[in-house]
Amino acid sequence: MSLRFQIEPHTLVYHKPATTSRGALSDRKLWLVKVFDPEYPADIGIGECGIIPKLSPEDRPDFEQTLLEVIEKLNKEQEIEPEIWEQNPALRFAVETAILDLETGSMKTFFETTYSRGESGIWINGLVWMASLEEMIEEAKAKVQAGFDCIKFKVGTQDFDSECRMIEQVRKLGDAGNLQIRLDANGAFLPQDTLYFLKELNRFGIHSIEQPIKPNQWEEMEEICAKSPIPIALDEELIGINPENNGAKLLQKIKPQFIILKPSLLGGLAQSDKWISLAENLGIGWWATSALESNIGLNAIAQWLSAKPISMPQGLGTGKLYQTNFDPETEIVEGKLWLKI
Repeated sequence: MSLRFQIEPHTLVYHKPATTSRGALSDRKLWLVKVFDPEYPADIGIGECGIIPKLSPEDRPDFEQTLLEVIEKLNKEQEIEPEIWEQNPALRFAVETAILDLETGSMKTFFETTYSRGESGIWINGLVWMASLEEMIEEAKAKVQAGFDCIKFKVGTQDFDSECRMIEQVRKLGDAGNLQIRLDANGAFLPQDTLYFLKELNRFGIHSIEQPIKPNQWEEMEEICAKSPIPIALDEELIGINPENNGAKLLQKIKPQFIILKPSLLGGLAQSDKWISLAENLGIGWWATSALESNIGLNAIAQWLSAKPISMPQGLGTGKLYQTNFDPETEIVEGKLWLKI
């Protein structure tokens, strides 16, 4: 069977700017990768390729040309060299999930689970986007009232003492044993300040903090993971690392308590599975998050997760960011993501 691939560009507009330590985003450009068998052209598998400025390896001027070249090569040869995939993880994720969609009947049901049948939801954290501290507190209150018992904050871009006061107020919203608070610094802390900051934050009963310092500082991150009173989760640290070649070396050196899996930044579901195997063999915990995907990418990640014995909140609450979106639709009820059937 010789498959045919096509690309379709789209731009999705956020309800309000999505602000991170890398800046504010007002819209998201993405490409849908479509695949079909010419003998059965009505059956089309769809995957999503989207990039995040200043984060995705594909955030480079020549990416659209690369995208066209890869699709042309797939149509001619049906395969791509491994080094090309490593340089273009979001595209690899799109092609992988498009083929998976086609192989499972083009019904957007990749895995047969209670989630994909609409019978159960996936426990997720409530993400509070960067804003003024007052706005973040109000958003956290709304998340708790909506049934979330795990709240995640982006930190590190505002005055540290003020951020501490914000977290202190949020901690009072729920019982310390029931409301889980996660932090994500996106590499905002300086290595020499980090352990002091973590010691101060620890009094608020923090579950974990993602990527406290910028990636590629293995010695410094190893020391932080060894001495931090708060469990450390690696996030950006994994981007650009081939799990088969250097994944074990990274995890054995740094020894984090958790890793965060973002399939569209790591090269897809199969690559993420390799990270999970490495982590579990080393006694390292993990969870997965979406990375601003539309419903198409979110659906693939959620269904992949629903087939695993997950035991902690995942980061899948980004499906409602956009003014318009694609099918299939999801809904969040009492802190869980559900697929609308």
